[in-house]
Amino acid sequence: MMKPLAGLKVLDFSTLLPGPYATMLLADLGADVVRVESPTRDDLVRNMRPQIAGQSAAFRYLNRGKRSITLDLKHADAAAVIHQLIDEYDIVVEQFRPGVMQRLGLDYTALAEVKPDLIYCSISGYGQTGAYADKAGHDINFLSLAGVASHMGRADAGPCPLGVQVADQAAGSHPAVVAILSAVIQRDRLGKGAQIDISMADNSVALQALLAPGALNGATEDSYESHFLNGSGFYDYYRTRDQRYISVGSLEPQFKQRLLETLKATELASLSDADLKVQLKEIFATEDLAVWQQRFSDVDACVEPVLTMTEAAQHPAFVSRDLIQTTADGEVQIAPAIRFDNEANELPAEAPVRGADTDLVMADAGLNNDEINNLRAAGVFG
Repeated sequence: MMKPLAGLKVLDFSTLLPGPYATMLLADLGADVVRVESPTRDDLVRNMRPQIAGQSAAFRYLNRGKRSITLDLKHADAAAVIHQLIDEYDIVVEQFRPGVMQRLGLDYTALAEVKPDLIYCSISGYGQTGAYADKAGHDINFLSLAGVASHMGRADAGPCPLGVQVADQAAGSHPAVVAILSAVIQRDRLGKGAQIDISMADNSVALQALLAPGALNGATEDSYESHFLNGSGFYDYYRTRDQRYISVGSLEPQFKQRLLETLKATELASLSDADLKVQLKEIFATEDLAVWQQRFSDVDACVEPVLTMTEAAQHPAFVSRDLIQTTADGEVQIAPAIRFDNEANELPAEAPVRGADTDLVMADAGLNNDEINNLRAAGVFG
Protein backbone atom coordinates (compact mmCIF):
# COMPACT_ATOMS: atom_id res chain seq x y z
CA MET A 1 0.00 0.00 0.00
CA MET A 2 1.34 3.44 -0.94
CA LYS A 3 1.70 5.37 2.30
CA PRO A 4 0.28 8.91 2.54
CA LEU A 5 3.61 10.72 2.87
CA ALA A 6 5.50 8.72 0.25
CA GLY A 7 7.66 11.14 -1.73
CA LEU A 8 8.28 13.60 1.11
CA LYS A 9 11.95 13.79 2.09
CA VAL A 10 13.14 14.85 5.54
CA LEU A 11 16.61 15.76 6.82
CA ASP A 12 16.56 15.05 10.54
CA PHE A 13 19.23 16.71 12.73
CA SER A 14 17.51 15.77 16.01
CA THR A 15 18.51 13.38 18.80
CA LEU A 16 17.07 11.96 22.01
CA LEU A 17 13.23 11.95 22.01
CA PRO A 18 11.15 14.91 20.74
CA GLY A 19 12.56 15.24 17.22
CA PRO A 20 13.16 11.52 16.64
CA TYR A 21 9.61 10.73 17.76
CA ALA A 22 8.22 13.35 15.37
CA THR A 23 10.28 12.05 12.45
CA MET A 24 9.36 8.46 13.35
CA LEU A 25 5.71 9.42 12.89
CA LEU A 26 6.57 10.94 9.51
CA ALA A 27 8.56 7.84 8.52
CA ASP A 28 5.74 5.55 9.66
CA LEU A 29 3.47 7.46 7.28
CA GLY A 30 5.85 6.96 4.38
CA ALA A 31 8.26 9.91 4.42
CA ASP A 32 11.90 9.28 3.53
CA VAL A 33 13.70 10.40 6.69
CA VAL A 34 17.49 10.73 6.72
CA ARG A 35 19.15 11.17 10.11
CA VAL A 36 22.20 13.44 10.07
CA GLU A 37 24.35 12.08 12.89
CA SER A 38 27.58 13.17 14.49
CA PRO A 39 30.40 10.73 13.74
CA THR A 40 31.82 11.15 17.24
CA ARG A 41 28.99 12.12 19.60
CA ASP A 42 26.48 9.33 20.04
CA ASP A 43 22.74 9.78 20.52
CA LEU A 44 22.32 8.87 24.20
CA VAL A 45 19.14 6.92 23.46
CA ARG A 46 21.18 4.54 21.30
CA ASN A 47 23.13 3.51 24.42
CA MET A 48 20.15 2.84 26.69
CA ARG A 49 19.30 -0.66 27.90
CA PRO A 50 18.32 -3.21 26.82
CA GLN A 51 20.44 -3.49 23.68
CA ILE A 52 19.42 -5.35 20.52
CA ALA A 53 22.08 -5.87 17.85
CA GLY A 54 24.18 -3.02 19.21
CA GLN A 55 21.42 -0.41 19.58
CA SER A 56 18.88 0.08 22.34
CA ALA A 57 15.34 -1.15 21.94
CA ALA A 58 14.15 2.45 22.38
CA PHE A 59 16.49 3.72 19.66
CA ARG A 60 15.39 0.96 17.29
CA TYR A 61 11.76 1.98 17.85
CA LEU A 62 12.29 5.73 17.48
CA ASN A 63 14.44 5.45 14.36
CA ARG A 64 12.84 2.62 12.45
CA GLY A 65 12.18 3.21 8.79
CA LYS A 66 14.86 5.93 8.58
CA ARG A 67 18.27 6.16 6.94
CA SER A 68 21.46 7.50 8.52
CA ILE A 69 24.42 9.54 7.37
CA THR A 70 27.33 10.81 9.43
CA LEU A 71 28.49 14.40 9.09
CA ASP A 72 30.77 16.48 11.28
CA LEU A 73 28.73 19.67 11.30
CA LYS A 74 31.67 21.65 12.69
CA HIS A 75 33.84 20.75 9.70
CA ALA A 76 34.51 23.66 7.36
CA ASP A 77 32.96 21.78 4.42
CA ALA A 78 29.90 20.39 6.22
CA ALA A 79 27.57 23.30 5.45
CA ALA A 80 28.43 23.08 1.75
CA VAL A 81 27.52 19.38 1.77
CA ILE A 82 24.14 20.13 3.36
CA HIS A 83 23.58 22.97 0.89
CA GLN A 84 24.13 20.47 -1.91
CA LEU A 85 21.79 17.93 -0.30
CA ILE A 86 19.02 20.32 0.62
CA ASP A 87 17.61 20.78 -2.86
CA GLU A 88 16.52 17.12 -2.72
CA TYR A 89 14.63 17.53 0.56
CA ASP A 90 11.30 19.04 1.56
CA ILE A 91 11.70 19.30 5.32
CA VAL A 92 14.40 19.93 7.92
CA VAL A 93 13.85 19.02 11.57
CA GLU A 94 16.37 20.23 14.14
CA GLN A 95 16.48 20.23 17.91
CA PHE A 96 19.57 22.24 18.84
CA ARG A 97 19.46 25.22 21.16
CA PRO A 98 18.58 28.47 19.38
CA GLY A 99 21.55 29.90 17.51
CA VAL A 100 23.46 26.65 17.00
CA MET A 101 22.27 26.03 13.45
CA GLN A 102 22.98 29.66 12.56
CA ARG A 103 26.58 29.31 13.76
CA LEU A 104 26.90 26.20 11.60
CA GLY A 105 25.53 28.01 8.53
CA LEU A 106 22.48 25.72 8.53
CA ASP A 107 19.71 27.95 9.89
CA TYR A 108 16.46 28.60 8.02
CA THR A 109 17.71 31.80 6.37
CA ALA A 110 20.84 30.11 5.00
CA LEU A 111 19.06 27.01 3.71
CA ALA A 112 16.06 28.93 2.34
CA GLU A 113 18.43 30.84 0.08
CA VAL A 114 19.29 27.51 -1.52
CA LYS A 115 15.75 26.11 -1.39
CA PRO A 116 13.10 28.84 -0.99
CA ASP A 117 10.19 26.43 -0.45
CA LEU A 118 11.96 24.57 2.38
CA ILE A 119 9.92 23.66 5.46
CA TYR A 120 12.19 24.10 8.48
CA CYS A 121 11.00 22.92 11.91
CA SER A 122 12.92 23.78 15.09
CA ILE A 123 11.93 21.97 18.29
CA SER A 124 13.30 23.44 21.51
CA GLY A 125 12.47 23.70 25.18
CA TYR A 126 11.41 27.34 25.28
CA GLY A 127 11.24 28.43 21.65
CA GLN A 128 13.55 30.37 19.36
CA THR A 129 12.82 33.70 21.05
CA GLY A 130 11.86 34.92 24.51
CA ALA A 131 13.39 35.21 27.96
CA TYR A 132 14.12 31.46 28.29
CA ALA A 133 15.18 30.72 24.72
CA ASP A 134 18.78 29.94 25.69
CA LYS A 135 17.99 27.98 28.84
CA ALA A 136 18.35 24.20 29.16
CA GLY A 137 15.45 22.07 30.30
CA HIS A 138 13.88 18.64 30.35
CA ASP A 139 10.34 17.32 30.32
CA ILE A 140 9.94 17.73 34.08
CA ASN A 141 10.98 21.40 33.86
CA PHE A 142 8.63 22.26 30.99
CA LEU A 143 5.66 20.69 32.82
CA SER A 144 6.62 22.55 35.98
CA LEU A 145 6.86 26.02 34.41
CA ALA A 146 3.72 25.43 32.34
CA GLY A 147 1.59 24.83 35.43
CA VAL A 148 0.89 21.19 34.59
CA ALA A 149 2.77 19.80 37.58
CA SER A 150 0.78 22.02 39.95
CA HIS A 151 -2.30 19.83 39.54
CA MET A 152 -0.67 16.50 38.65
CA GLY A 153 -0.12 14.46 41.80
CA ARG A 154 -1.42 13.80 45.30
CA ALA A 155 -2.38 16.31 47.96
CA ASP A 156 -0.13 14.66 50.54
CA ALA A 157 2.86 14.18 48.23
CA GLY A 158 2.76 16.81 45.50
CA PRO A 159 3.66 16.24 41.84
CA CYS A 160 5.05 12.94 40.59
CA PRO A 161 7.33 12.26 37.62
CA LEU A 162 5.55 10.57 34.73
CA GLY A 163 6.84 7.55 32.84
CA VAL A 164 5.67 9.08 29.57
CA GLN A 165 7.41 12.29 28.50
CA VAL A 166 4.36 14.49 27.98
CA ALA A 167 6.20 17.70 27.11
CA ASP A 168 8.62 15.95 24.76
CA GLN A 169 5.98 14.00 22.87
CA ALA A 170 2.49 15.43 23.32
CA ALA A 171 3.73 19.03 23.44
CA GLY A 172 6.79 18.72 21.20
CA SER A 173 6.56 15.91 18.70
CA HIS A 174 2.87 15.97 17.84
CA PRO A 175 2.57 19.76 17.32
CA ALA A 176 5.71 19.54 15.18
CA VAL A 177 4.14 16.91 12.93
CA VAL A 178 0.89 18.88 12.66
CA ALA A 179 2.81 22.06 11.82
CA ILE A 180 5.02 20.32 9.27
CA LEU A 181 2.10 18.74 7.43
CA SER A 182 0.18 22.04 7.55
CA ALA A 183 3.20 23.71 5.98
CA VAL A 184 3.28 21.03 3.27
CA ILE A 185 -0.33 21.85 2.40
CA GLN A 186 0.45 25.59 2.41
CA ARG A 187 3.46 25.02 0.16
CA ASP A 188 1.35 23.01 -2.27
CA ARG A 189 -1.20 25.85 -2.38
CA LEU A 190 1.06 28.89 -2.35
CA GLY A 191 4.49 27.59 -3.30
CA LYS A 192 6.13 29.01 -0.19
CA GLY A 193 8.16 27.34 2.54
CA ALA A 194 7.87 27.90 6.27
CA GLN A 195 9.94 28.37 9.40
CA ILE A 196 8.31 26.53 12.31
CA ASP A 197 9.11 27.28 15.95
CA ILE A 198 7.95 24.56 18.37
CA SER A 199 8.38 25.29 22.08
CA MET A 200 7.75 22.30 24.32
CA ALA A 201 7.04 24.65 27.24
CA ASP A 202 4.53 26.73 25.22
CA ASN A 203 2.71 23.65 24.07
CA SER A 204 2.64 22.23 27.60
CA VAL A 205 0.66 25.32 28.57
CA ALA A 206 -1.63 24.81 25.59
CA LEU A 207 -2.32 21.15 26.48
CA GLN A 208 -4.31 22.21 29.55
CA ALA A 209 -7.56 22.63 27.67
CA LEU A 210 -9.91 21.90 30.60
CA LEU A 211 -8.22 23.38 33.66
CA ALA A 212 -6.17 26.34 32.45
CA PRO A 213 -8.93 28.45 30.83
CA GLY A 214 -10.83 28.69 34.12
CA ALA A 215 -7.74 29.52 36.15
CA LEU A 216 -6.77 32.24 33.67
CA ASN A 217 -10.21 33.80 33.94
CA GLY A 218 -10.56 34.17 37.68
CA ALA A 219 -11.54 30.70 38.87
CA THR A 220 -9.88 29.18 41.91
CA GLU A 221 -6.65 27.48 40.90
CA ASP A 222 -6.95 23.70 40.79
CA SER A 223 -4.29 21.96 42.84
CA TYR A 224 -3.60 18.32 43.63
CA GLU A 225 -6.80 16.28 43.98
CA SER A 226 -8.94 19.41 43.72
CA HIS A 227 -10.72 18.70 40.40
CA PHE A 228 -12.92 15.79 39.46
CA LEU A 229 -10.40 14.83 36.77
CA ASN A 230 -7.32 14.87 38.99
CA GLY A 231 -8.52 12.95 42.02
CA SER A 232 -11.02 15.02 43.99
CA GLY A 233 -13.80 12.60 43.17
CA PHE A 234 -14.08 8.87 42.50
CA TYR A 235 -12.49 9.16 39.04
CA ASP A 236 -9.22 7.64 40.19
CA TYR A 237 -7.01 4.58 40.68
CA TYR A 238 -7.78 2.07 43.44
CA ARG A 239 -5.43 -0.38 45.12
CA THR A 240 -6.53 -4.00 45.13
CA ARG A 241 -5.85 -6.67 47.74
CA ASP A 242 -2.72 -7.89 45.92
CA GLN A 243 -1.25 -4.36 45.73
CA ARG A 244 -2.22 -3.86 42.10
CA TYR A 245 -4.44 -1.05 40.84
CA ILE A 246 -7.66 -0.63 38.91
CA SER A 247 -8.89 2.53 37.19
CA VAL A 248 -12.42 3.86 37.57
CA GLY A 249 -13.61 6.43 35.06
CA SER A 250 -17.37 5.95 35.53
CA LEU A 251 -18.29 9.63 35.32
CA GLU A 252 -21.51 9.47 33.32
CA PRO A 253 -24.68 8.35 35.20
CA GLN A 254 -25.10 5.13 33.20
CA PHE A 255 -21.51 4.10 33.82
CA LYS A 256 -21.72 4.96 37.52
CA GLN A 257 -24.87 2.87 37.81
CA ARG A 258 -23.19 -0.15 36.16
CA LEU A 259 -20.15 0.31 38.40
CA LEU A 260 -22.26 0.16 41.55
CA GLU A 261 -24.41 -2.70 40.24
CA THR A 262 -21.33 -4.78 39.49
CA LEU A 263 -19.96 -4.04 42.96
CA LYS A 264 -23.38 -4.87 44.47
CA ALA A 265 -23.29 -1.46 46.12
CA THR A 266 -26.20 0.46 44.58
CA GLU A 267 -26.99 1.87 48.03
CA LEU A 268 -23.95 4.13 47.60
CA ALA A 269 -25.48 6.00 44.65
CA SER A 270 -26.60 8.96 46.75
CA LEU A 271 -23.17 9.63 48.27
CA SER A 272 -21.10 12.60 47.25
CA ASP A 273 -18.21 11.83 44.93
CA ALA A 274 -15.69 12.28 47.75
CA ASP A 275 -17.59 9.94 50.08
CA LEU A 276 -18.12 7.41 47.31
CA LYS A 277 -14.38 7.40 46.71
CA VAL A 278 -13.77 6.41 50.33
CA GLN A 279 -16.17 3.50 49.99
CA LEU A 280 -14.68 2.37 46.67
CA LYS A 281 -11.21 2.26 48.24
CA GLU A 282 -12.50 -0.17 50.86
CA ILE A 283 -14.37 -2.32 48.34
CA PHE A 284 -11.56 -2.70 45.80
CA ALA A 285 -9.10 -3.55 48.58
CA THR A 286 -11.08 -6.72 49.39
CA GLU A 287 -10.18 -8.67 46.22
CA ASP A 288 -7.19 -9.26 43.95
CA LEU A 289 -6.96 -7.46 40.62
CA ALA A 290 -7.73 -10.65 38.68
CA VAL A 291 -11.08 -10.92 40.44
CA TRP A 292 -12.05 -7.38 39.52
CA GLN A 293 -10.85 -7.89 35.95
CA GLN A 294 -13.13 -10.88 35.61
CA ARG A 295 -16.14 -9.11 37.12
CA PHE A 296 -15.81 -6.06 34.90
CA SER A 297 -14.61 -7.82 31.73
CA ASP A 298 -18.05 -7.70 30.10
CA VAL A 299 -19.36 -4.59 31.87
CA ASP A 300 -19.36 -1.30 29.96
CA ALA A 301 -18.58 0.92 32.95
CA CYS A 302 -15.20 2.53 32.15
CA VAL A 303 -13.40 0.33 34.67
CA GLU A 304 -10.08 -1.19 33.57
CA PRO A 305 -7.01 -2.76 35.22
CA VAL A 306 -3.69 -0.94 35.47
CA LEU A 307 -1.49 -3.22 33.39
CA THR A 308 2.25 -3.50 32.98
CA MET A 309 3.59 -2.97 29.45
CA THR A 310 4.07 -6.70 28.92
CA GLU A 311 0.53 -7.35 30.13
CA ALA A 312 -0.80 -4.64 27.83
CA ALA A 313 0.95 -6.29 24.88
CA GLN A 314 -1.06 -9.44 25.53
CA HIS A 315 -4.39 -7.73 26.15
CA PRO A 316 -7.16 -8.45 23.61
CA ALA A 317 -7.70 -4.72 23.04
CA PHE A 318 -4.28 -4.48 21.41
CA VAL A 319 -3.81 -8.05 20.18
CA SER A 320 -7.00 -7.71 18.14
CA ARG A 321 -5.61 -4.54 16.58
CA ASP A 322 -2.27 -6.21 15.77
CA LEU A 323 -0.55 -3.32 17.55
CA ILE A 324 2.29 -5.38 19.00
CA GLN A 325 4.25 -7.23 16.33
CA THR A 326 7.35 -9.43 16.22
CA THR A 327 10.03 -9.18 13.57
CA ALA A 328 11.60 -12.17 11.82
CA ASP A 329 14.55 -11.79 14.23
CA GLY A 330 12.29 -11.99 17.26
CA GLU A 331 12.27 -8.30 18.23
CA VAL A 332 8.92 -7.13 19.58
CA GLN A 333 7.85 -3.63 18.54
CA ILE A 334 4.84 -1.37 18.70
CA ALA A 335 3.43 -1.06 15.20
CA PRO A 336 2.43 2.34 13.78
CA ALA A 337 -0.75 3.32 15.61
CA ILE A 338 -2.32 5.32 12.76
CA ARG A 339 -4.37 3.28 10.31
CA PHE A 340 -5.63 4.07 6.83
CA ASP A 341 -8.40 2.27 4.96
CA ASN A 342 -8.77 -0.17 7.88
CA GLU A 343 -5.48 -1.84 6.96
CA ALA A 344 -3.28 -3.16 9.77
CA ASN A 345 0.11 -1.48 9.78
CA GLU A 346 3.29 -3.43 9.13
CA LEU A 347 6.50 -2.70 10.97
CA PRO A 348 8.85 -0.38 9.05
CA ALA A 349 12.43 -1.35 8.28
CA GLU A 350 14.70 -1.58 11.32
CA ALA A 351 16.64 1.45 12.55
CA PRO A 352 19.89 2.10 10.68
CA VAL A 353 23.37 1.72 12.07
CA ARG A 354 25.00 5.14 12.35
CA GLY A 355 26.21 6.32 8.95
CA ALA A 356 24.99 3.23 7.10
CA ASP A 357 23.51 5.22 4.22
CA THR A 358 26.06 8.01 3.82
CA ASP A 359 27.39 6.98 0.42
CA LEU A 360 23.96 6.24 -1.04
CA VAL A 361 22.44 9.52 0.17
CA MET A 362 25.38 11.50 -1.17
CA ALA A 363 25.19 9.71 -4.52
CA ASP A 364 21.46 10.45 -4.71
CA ALA A 365 22.33 14.13 -4.24
CA GLY A 366 24.58 14.01 -7.28
CA LEU A 367 28.03 13.44 -5.78
CA ASN A 368 30.25 11.00 -7.67
CA ASN A 369 32.50 8.40 -6.04
CA ASP A 370 35.58 10.61 -6.18
CA GLU A 371 33.77 13.49 -4.48
CA ILE A 372 32.42 11.18 -1.77
CA ASN A 373 35.85 9.65 -1.18
CA ASN A 374 37.48 13.06 -1.03
CA LEU A 375 34.96 14.26 1.57
CA ARG A 376 35.58 11.13 3.58
CA ALA A 377 39.34 11.58 3.39
CA ALA A 378 38.91 15.19 4.55
CA GLY A 379 37.03 13.99 7.63
CA VAL A 380 33.66 15.51 6.74
CA PHE A 381 31.90 12.21 7.42
CA GLY A 382 34.03 11.47 10.47
